[in-house]
Amino acid sequence: MTQTASAPPATRSPVVPQAAAPGLPTPAVQPQPKGRVATLLEGTPGRMRTLLILAAVFSVLFGIAAAQGFSQSEGALKRAEENTAQLVRIQAIHTNLVSANADATNAFLVGGLEPPAQRQHFTDSMTTAAKLIAEAATAQPADQRALGELNVTLLSYQGLIEQARANNRQGLPLGSQYLKDASATLQQDSLPVLNELVKANRARVDTEFDGVGMGNIWLIVGGLLALVVLGYSLWWLAKRTHRYLNVPVAAAAVLVLLTMVVGGASLAGASSSAKDTRNNAYADTLALSQARIAAYDAKSNESLTLIARGSGTAFEAAWKKSADDTAGQLEQVANTAPGLDSLWGDYRTVHVGIRKLDDTDGKWQDAVNTAVGTGDGTSNEAFKAFDDQSATKLADFSAQARAELTDARNGLPPIGWLGLPIGIAAALLAAWGFSQRLEEYR
Repeated sequence: MTQTASAPPATRSPVVPQAAAPGLPTPAVQPQPKGRVATLLEGTPGRMRTLLILAAVFSVLFGIAAAQGFSQSEGALKRAEENTAQLVRIQAIHTNLVSANADATNAFLVGGLEPPAQRQHFTDSMTTAAKLIAEAATAQPADQRALGELNVTLLSYQGLIEQARANNRQGLPLGSQYLKDASATLQQDSLPVLNELVKANRARVDTEFDGVGMGNIWLIVGGLLALVVLGYSLWWLAKRTHRYLNVPVAAAAVLVLLTMVVGGASLAGASSSAKDTRNNAYADTLALSQARIAAYDAKSNESLTLIARGSGTAFEAAWKKSADDTAGQLEQVANTAPGLDSLWGDYRTVHVGIRKLDDTDGKWQDAVNTAVGTGDGTSNEAFKAFDDQSATKLADFSAQARAELTDARNGLPPIGWLGLPIGIAAALLAAWGFSQRLEEYR
């Protein structure tokens, strides 16, 4: 039986796509469906929604900027007040120290036991200085390190003063050297620390005074941006919808504008008040503080010229410098503290008489009596008149400066915490205005 060969398996021909017949249309490509966001922002309604978002965002940003501006100005005023108080505190420490030194040097001239009242004044001045140092360290942490260094130098100063007193009570000449060393310690170790503290606190006060007016920049910039967006929205809506005014959007713009006007005027007024305080009460406080410090330094050097007995040329030169510094500072408060320059002139006249008795007439003891006495025509009496009057005026100037800064801060409207609600209200008004027009496209 013969077998026939099997046929090979049939192979399938590849399917070749048929080209479209000439003249027939090609199949249409189905468009991709648009996203929801793209659909919402499409056409005139989409542009409305875009403007609505921009108007709402810039309205809220305006509220944040207004709050920031007021918070910045209010904070600057508060910090200026606090730093002014710290500066006055530091200068009071300085004044008490040079006052104590003036007491110590003047009492040394008496010999033996110093006058109890003068000793008590020395003790009170040092106690007050120590108390003020503790207060200053608490009020301004940035000053704590320097104030700690100051305390160390004052311990050395007080130790030398006590040694000078002990030797002076026994009539030992060594006491005068201890006194000179104590004065040198105060001048070279303690007072430079205080001068640096004064410089640092003055810089802080100046920075805060400059910062008071910066709050208006936040308000103006934020307000102008919001008004531009809202104004453009009003123009675009009027053009597209053929309605002259969209009341809610216009109300949002008016709210922003009113906040700018009222807030701007308040911030400008606070800045102007701060500037007046800086140029008047604050400047007077600084000038009179410096005048009193220099005056006490002069009083100390007056005693040291007599303690040196013929070799006090350097102390007399230091007296002249301090006396001139006092007079220069008093010129700055001549209108607000009249009469102080005259009182200082009375003291200078007595000092000139003391130097004449010592240098020209050779009457050292008479010169000492004039320097340590307490009756009419004495140095202490003339200086006390200046001291009492200048202390009263300084307290007035300091209180006035702080009160004016407090009033400027309290006079600000509460936009610091109302700013964001105002911005949200403007955003809601804008959204309401746009929603009215969007309803027409539903």
